[in-house]
Amino acid sequence: MANEKKLSHKLQRYAGKIQQNRYMSAISNGLMSTLPFLIIGAFSTLFSALAWEPYQNLIAPIKGIIGLGSTMTTGIVALYAVFFIAYRLAQAFDKDPLVPAATALLSFLILTPIQTFDKVRALPLQWLGAQGLFVAMLVGLLASRLYIWIVDRNWTIKMPEGVPPTVVKTFSGLIPAILVAMVFVIVSGLFMHTSFGTVHEFIYTYLQVPLEGLGGSLGAMIVALIIMQVLWMFGIHGAIVTLAIVKPIWMSLDLANLDAFQAGAPLPNIIGLAFWYIFSNYAPMLGFALLLVFLAKSKQLRTIGKLGLPGTFFSIHEPLNFGIPVVLNPLLAIPFISSPIVCAVLGYFATTAGLLPAPIGIYPAFGTPIFALGFIEGSWRLAVAQLLLIPVCMLIYYPFFRTLDKQALNREREAQEKSEQEGTAGAQASIVTS
Repeated sequence: MANEKKLSHKLQRYAGKIQQNRYMSAISNGLMSTLPFLIIGAFSTLFSALAWEPYQNLIAPIKGIIGLGSTMTTGIVALYAVFFIAYRLAQAFDKDPLVPAATALLSFLILTPIQTFDKVRALPLQWLGAQGLFVAMLVGLLASRLYIWIVDRNWTIKMPEGVPPTVVKTFSGLIPAILVAMVFVIVSGLFMHTSFGTVHEFIYTYLQVPLEGLGGSLGAMIVALIIMQVLWMFGIHGAIVTLAIVKPIWMSLDLANLDAFQAGAPLPNIIGLAFWYIFSNYAPMLGFALLLVFLAKSKQLRTIGKLGLPGTFFSIHEPLNFGIPVVLNPLLAIPFISSPIVCAVLGYFATTAGLLPAPIGIYPAFGTPIFALGFIEGSWRLAVAQLLLIPVCMLIYYPFFRTLDKQALNREREAQEKSEQEGTAGAQASIVTS
C-alpha cells in the first residue's frame, strides 16, 4: 500500500508538471480555442461534399458558396492556431496577450512564401492549412516568448502620465513587435538560400511528416491509451495530460482527412483525434455503466451506475471514475485499461478491412452524444460500430464487475447485520432498564 501511494505521488507530480508546463498548455489551450472555427469548417465541408447524388445535384449552383466556410476556417487553420497559441502563452506569463498574438501571426506570415500566378501575388493555402500547423505551433511559442523576453527587459517605449491605456499598450508593444518581426525576416531570408526554400518546407519534411507517421500508427494510439488510462487509475486526468502531447499530431491527421474529403479524394489517415473519440472514448465506460444499472445486486453500485449512466452517453466519466471508484481500484485496472485498447484495435482493423470508413476528421464538440458522433464523422456505419462496441466492453468488464458487485453486496449485508444487532441489543437494554 505504501509503495502504491509512493508511485501515485510520483505520477501525480510528473503529470502535474506536464499540465502546468506553460508551453504545453499554450499549445493545448490554443488549439482548443480554434474549436469554434474548426466546427464551422467541418460542417461546411460535410454539407458541401456529402456523397449523395440527388443532394449534390440540388446544391450544385451554390456548392462553392457552401464550401466557403471550410476554406476560411479549416483551410487556413494555421493562422488561427498561431494567434491563439501565442495568445495563451502570453496569458501564462501574465502579459497583455493581444499584441504578442498579433506579432506571432505577422511572424508566421513572414515565413510563408508568396507566389505569383499570372502576375498576381498570393499566399498559397497549402501552408495556411494542415500542412502549416506545426510551423504555426512553433512560431506561436517562439514569437510570443521572444516578445515576452523583450518586454521583461523593458525595451519598450514609455508614455507619460495621462495617456489613454490603449495608446500606452500600443506603443509599449511597438519595439518588441519590430524586433520579433526582424528576427523572423532574417530566418526567412536564411532559408531562402537553402535547398528547402522556406521554413515551412523544412518543418513539414523533417518534423511534421515523421511525427504524423509515428503518431498515426495503431501502436502509437495504444501507447497513448495505456498512458491515459494508467494515469486515470491514479486519479490523474489522463486525457488532459496525454492529449496535450498527441493532440497536435492527431489534429493535423484529421485536417488532412477533412481536406481530402472536401476534394473527393481517398482519406489518407485512419488514426486521429476523431478515431479516438469514436472508438475509445464512449463504449468502455458506457458498457460498465450499463452493467452497474441492470445487473448489479449491490444498491450502492446500482445507485452510482444510475447517476453516472447519463453522462457516459456524452463522454462524461468522472462520476464513475471517482464514485465506484475506478481510481486506485486494482480490481478494475485490467478492464479499465484494456477496453479502450480493444475498441481501438477492432475499429482499426475493421477500417483497414473496408468494413468501416475512416472518420472524415471533424473535431467534435465536447459532449457530442455517442450515436450522433458516428454520423457527424461521415457514416451511419461508424454510428452503428459505436453501439456494437458497447456489448464488447460489457463482456470485458463482466467478470471483474461480478467480483466488485459481490464485495459491495457483502459489505452491505455486513452493515445491515451489524445495524440489526445493534438495534436488538438496544431494545434488550431498554427492556432490562424498564
